Amino acid sequence: MIEKLKYYVDSFNKTDNQLYSQLFPNDKAFDFLKEQIPLIDCPDKDIEKTYYYRWWTYRKHIKDTPHGHIITEFLPKVAWSGPYNSINCPAGFHIREGRWLKDQDNWIKEYINFWLNGIGKSPYSSWYAHAVLEYCALKNDYDFAIEVLPKLIKMFEDREKKQKRNGGLYWSLDGYDGMELSISGSGLRPTLNSYVYGDAIAIAKIAKIAKNFVTEQRFLKIAEEIKTAFDSLLWDKDFYKVLPLGETEENPYTQRPKIPCEHDVREELGFIPWYFNLPDNDKCVAFKQLLDHNGFKAKYGITSAERRHKRYLEEHPHECLWNGPVWPFATSQTLVAIANAIRNYTQDYITKDDYFDLLLQYAKSHKRTLDNGKVIPWIDENLHPDTCVWEARRKLEAKGWLKEKGGLERGKDYNHSLFCDLVLSGLFGIDVKDGKVTVNPLVPDSWDYFKVENLWLCGKRYRITYTKAKTVIENY
Repeated sequence: MIEKLKYYVDSFNKTDNQLYSQLFPNDKAFDFLKEQIPLIDCPDKDIEKTYYYRWWTYRKHIKDTPHGHIITEFLPKVAWSGPYNSINCPAGFHIREGRWLKDQDNWIKEYINFWLNGIGKSPYSSWYAHAVLEYCALKNDYDFAIEVLPKLIKMFEDREKKQKRNGGLYWSLDGYDGMELSISGSGLRPTLNSYVYGDAIAIAKIAKIAKNFVTEQRFLKIAEEIKTAFDSLLWDKDFYKVLPLGETEENPYTQRPKIPCEHDVREELGFIPWYFNLPDNDKCVAFKQLLDHNGFKAKYGITSAERRHKRYLEEHPHECLWNGPVWPFATSQTLVAIANAIRNYTQDYITKDDYFDLLLQYAKSHKRTLDNGKVIPWIDENLHPDTCVWEARRKLEAKGWLKEKGGLERGKDYNHSLFCDLVLSGLFGIDVKDGKVTVNPLVPDSWDYFKVENLWLCGKRYRITYTKAKTVIENY
């Protein structure tokens, strides 16, 4: 598979205009990737190509700092970033994706410490504790999670002091959920409240491993209280929605009130609770909207707001709109949610074929058509659901690539989402349970095989060969 990797890297390098480079520029990409990433071979070449492309772009974002390595979101410096151009909004994705690297301690552990030690600033909503637990699970080594448990608890408590409202839920600004100019607006949102729930469960699990049973029970109770309030205030008949609320406004509700129609909307964020396995089985009816053309289904991806709403794709000069464009950030959350719904719930609303179709659609969206008609691999910020044009890029280019907006091609190679993990853990179903490597795939019945090599789990290198007849897991 090394030859396959070399072919892809050479082709990506050939079409790339390398405007910005960090620790591993293009001429070092192959040497880095051949050592560090799981190598795959599968029947669908769109998924295979995009898998290698996303690792090729991910390594661009590994950056060396005086405080260790970090993973960046943008390659050019942007004004709203923190130290060393760091942004915490996609940190959970950076950790989940990067945990598959061979030398994850060199890159990901240092990156986690960058946030937990307070070097990086954390204005955006994120899910650190949940991500740390996922990182340690693939290693089957929880010593690091136990070591940083006090810091995770402090971060949780700091967020609680700032953002918790009466009634038990947390308030967030849509922009600081990374979802600017949404139809629903700011308030009690399924985004942050899902992250808080996920972090509470993760802290409880880490505390249990550490035999700190008082802390375990404390955070299980917190999670239970959040879930109760979540279902009472954010569930609306068939979907989780935002409860709009002003920043200084206290929550007067114990049950969901009637919401003004201009803000009453199903948004893709309503699937985030399944990322953290929060909902009960009966809530899986929400997935019906995912496959509905009046809901979230579009030609080039999953829309960030339901298509039937009157404010869907409402015009606005800002480049980052969450009123309908396809965002890989949200697509990543939704695909993890779907995989969890299929594996962890009793439901018949969403299937493995739906997961594959949406993953394939996502893979095929990784492109840009140049003025001369040539199509090249590309990942950027947000995509028009009907034209496959990268919308933020279109607007920024029309304004002349303003420096205060991030300058030339700020969204090129944008590292704000998952893909490789969606193949490895989602499609292939690779996991570590009770110290053993397991495979529970969601591949279509038409697939005869897939292969994975150079897969480093629990400190050992594995090869996985899947066929319809059997799955072989080898340590080599």
